[in-house]
Amino acid sequence: MEFANKEYFILILLLIPYIVWYLLYRKKSVPSMRVSTTEAYRYGYSTWRTRLVHVPMVLHYICYTLLVCVLARPQTHNTWDTKSVEGIDIMLAMDVSTSMLAEDLKPNRMEAAKNVAAEFIAGRPNDNIGLTIFAGESFTQCPMTTDHTSLLYMLQSVRTDIAARGIISDGTAIGMGLANSVSRLKSSKAKSKVVILLTDGSNNMGDISPMTSAEIAKSMGIRVYTIAVGTNKVAPYPVPVAGGIQYVNMPVEIDTKTLEDIAQTTGGSSYRATNNKELSKIYKDIDTLEKTKMDVKRFSKRYEAYQPFLLLAVLMLLVEIVLRNTVLRKIP
Repeated sequence: MEFANKEYFILILLLIPYIVWYLLYRKKSVPSMRVSTTEAYRYGYSTWRTRLVHVPMVLHYICYTLLVCVLARPQTHNTWDTKSVEGIDIMLAMDVSTSMLAEDLKPNRMEAAKNVAAEFIAGRPNDNIGLTIFAGESFTQCPMTTDHTSLLYMLQSVRTDIAARGIISDGTAIGMGLANSVSRLKSSKAKSKVVILLTDGSNNMGDISPMTSAEIAKSMGIRVYTIAVGTNKVAPYPVPVAGGIQYVNMPVEIDTKTLEDIAQTTGGSSYRATNNKELSKIYKDIDTLEKTKMDVKRFSKRYEAYQPFLLLAVLMLLVEIVLRNTVLRKIP
């Protein structure tokens, strides 16, 4: 809360001489009478009325102070300022093929990738970030948005067995996943446009090759950072069997050469993550990307807030009048 006319608060200083006058000269204005002796009042006691004798004057002071506050025009307001924040436009392209169920990363590649991506999103509140998922085909899970709460919800809703259950065709369509992400960034006016492509395999599906998508990204000024997820040899893969799950060692086949070429073509970087710690470090490295300034215009609207002060002042005045004319009434 703010006061539009703060200079009126100087009027409160007038209470000082008023209080001094009340304390020094009050007794002169109190009616008195002469008696031959005060012995009869020697053992007298104070009543609750005598203890409240100063209450009307205190209420009077409070009423005066509240009226000064009303003159000072208290105001509340919604404040929005014009400021510049920094951010970039980012699309996360995430592989959700069945091979992402391998457990060389804990609890598995898919969950590890989701957890680290969630931390990355939470650390960039000023960015437009979207999510594309791909296996044998690709689609946009969440378009670019600054509503990161909704984005994180959409990210966590990606099931690790989405391809295994047939919701999306299995396989690894890296070119389609990258092309889908690029299409979401084509109309972006940001200075920096980035795709973070995460996969654990080699392109074996889709109508667009990875390098074709990379050339399209390059023509649009989009940098691609590629992340290859998985150990160097074999990884434990869960296979459902009667009565439980059996683990088999699945060979890790990642086309790191193509991922490096994609990154080099678009001016990005290529990474390899063989464990959770390395994956987390990769996202922290990408977090140091160049940022672009965006102007955010904010507006302000003020509201007068004198009403509570005025109502309270009227209430204090009414209570004072009632007390002076009833229980604290003086005669004469």
